[in-house]
Amino acid sequence: MHGMISKPPGAATDIATSRLVLLLLVVMTGIAPISLYMLVPALPVLATNFGSDISIAQMTVSLYMVGIALSQLIMGPLSDRLGRRPVLLGGLALMVAASIACIFAQTLPQLIAARFFQALGGAAGMVVSRAIIRDIYERDRVASMISLVVAALMIGQMVSPLTGGLIETAFGWRAIFYAITIAAILVAVGIAVALPETRRSRTAGSGFRRDMGILIRNRAFVGYVMCQVLASQIIFTFAGGGPYIVVTQMGRSSAEYGAWFASTGLAFLVGNLLCVRFAPRHSLEKLIWFGLALQLCGSLLNLSWSFMGWNEAPAWLFGTQMIVMAGNAFVMANSAAGAISIRPEAAGTASGAMGFLQQGIGALMSQFGAYLGGHSATTLPLTSAVLAISLLCACMMFFVVPRREVVVSEALIEQAEEEESGMM
Repeated sequence: MHGMISKPPGAATDIATSRLVLLLLVVMTGIAPISLYMLVPALPVLATNFGSDISIAQMTVSLYMVGIALSQLIMGPLSDRLGRRPVLLGGLALMVAASIACIFAQTLPQLIAARFFQALGGAAGMVVSRAIIRDIYERDRVASMISLVVAALMIGQMVSPLTGGLIETAFGWRAIFYAITIAAILVAVGIAVALPETRRSRTAGSGFRRDMGILIRNRAFVGYVMCQVLASQIIFTFAGGGPYIVVTQMGRSSAEYGAWFASTGLAFLVGNLLCVRFAPRHSLEKLIWFGLALQLCGSLLNLSWSFMGWNEAPAWLFGTQMIVMAGNAFVMANSAAGAISIRPEAAGTASGAMGFLQQGIGALMSQFGAYLGGHSATTLPLTSAVLAISLLCACMMFFVVPRREVVVSEALIEQAEEEESGMM
């Protein structure tokens, strides 16, 4: 059983309906990304205090993202092998140790290195939380629960830069890491006390190589993962090019850009809340196609506005992008649910591979978006890229994910025999 804790009948239902477990899923998912955004307002202060260029201080963010990507590739398979609780608690222990190292860092390279390990440990919650959701919920409810967790996470991410800025202004930048350390300890205590082991029993011979071999040979898994990863690249690409378009091309302030960009986050939040509402009544595939239709319509409209020259004003550009982001929420949540449902006993491995690709490719696409926004005089290159990614995303769903077929089970055979005997 590989350390699988046996649960009495009904235990899975008790876990699934526990509000405390749901709260833990939210905070363990959010602690790494919220810690990322909390430090962003303090970057100029870091550069000044350490007598360094702002581009070097930016590495506390960029290497943090690398740490998140690597963590998901490592922690997911480990959670399948060792269990969800040990990996979560080990990751948070690493995050606490790294956060303390950040507090006492005397040089910028020390701080950058500590931030990398902070992300490596903290991001365990991101990948393992998706695996836990698959462990305790039925396939048809996975997408709605992922959407609910993401919706709550989005609220935290929206306020985390403000929170970090207030803490830095009042107490200095090191106080941000005191807050992160305390938060990580509280989350670890909550997991130790209230979260039981949820990992499913594994077949003999299961391991990372075997699980990945089975997953990557499965068309549905590849299609769902690529659909989810490509959908996330719309966010990274637009976020990379948006500041240059609004500030440089349109001549607006960075504060105004922040307000407009928040509108796309709000649309993503609304999309996740709608997904929570609709997921129990509609199939996963229908919800993905609904999201893909919104993505394509929104990105096609934005490209049309670029040709007409209308979206040289932020209201046109971001107003249409909000349609894209609402659809994006449906695509990401439901395709993620599909990917981790292919092989439930290897949900951690599937979640980790998906998260690694999402973050790793995202770092490149963010740079690509910045190049498009910073080296052009119109919005056309950026909106063309968003439409191209939307089309690729739809192609993955159409050409790679196989159509659902009716599986002839024993129950269906018995039902058919009963109906046949009733007709005779």
